Amino acid sequence: MTLELTLLALAAFAAGLVDAVAGGGGLLQLPALFAVYPEAHAATLFGTNKGASVWGTAAAALQYGRRVRLPRACLLGALPTALLFAWAGAAAVSQLPAAWLRPGVLVTLVLVAVYTLRRRELGLHHAPRLAGGREALAGAALGAGIGFYDGIFGPGTGSFLVFALVRGFGYDFLHASATAKLINVATNVAALTLFAGTGHVWWQTAGVMAVCNVAGSLVGSHAALRGGAVFVRRLFLLVTSALILKMGVDLLRLAG
Repeated sequence: MTLELTLLALAAFAAGLVDAVAGGGGLLQLPALFAVYPEAHAATLFGTNKGASVWGTAAAALQYGRRVRLPRACLLGALPTALLFAWAGAAAVSQLPAAWLRPGVLVTLVLVAVYTLRRRELGLHHAPRLAGGREALAGAALGAGIGFYDGIFGPGTGSFLVFALVRGFGYDFLHASATAKLINVATNVAALTLFAGTGHVWWQTAGVMAVCNVAGSLVGSHAALRGGAVFVRRLFLLVTSALILKMGVDLLRLAG
């Protein structure tokens, strides 16, 4: 294994671990791809990233599904709309410059972090607010919104999804993270299908990274199941803070 592939394998393991608990694995995996292959086409790196991360996300979803009772009504509504709107977002990505989205996303992430910090009990107790058809409709709306955002831009998707499930649906952080994984599988599959259809996936690189991403994902989901909602909440705040820092630096670099 080359040095470049070894570095990507390590990044994929770390990304899988973090993403399985609180989302935000792209913070580690995607920058690693850009650092190792600075001359590559951006779409190819995005596609390769999806080709690796989708397997880790699916492994985490399976692990959670065995131990956590997942909200069927929410998922029945969210999964099809997440798949459809993630595809639509990826297809429309060239129509909306990312520079337009960055400031708004950064402000929203800051508000999410501040709100979570101030509400110390937020997400520590599982008390769903919706049921049946209402939960399915709310899930469909969430899947559409988060799917389109993930398709057209992406950064912070996991954090926004977990927060929405905690604040809007009344889930604790553990159930929110478990539910988010299945919805993320749908958005990743949609984006991967689009990238693969245009030849923008390095399958050999993605395959090596996928194995490591799955390994990290299994470790992360096991840690989350053992640590419970408190552990997931802490890592969620850590990942959200890292996202805020990264996007703030990116904005300053673009402004300069």
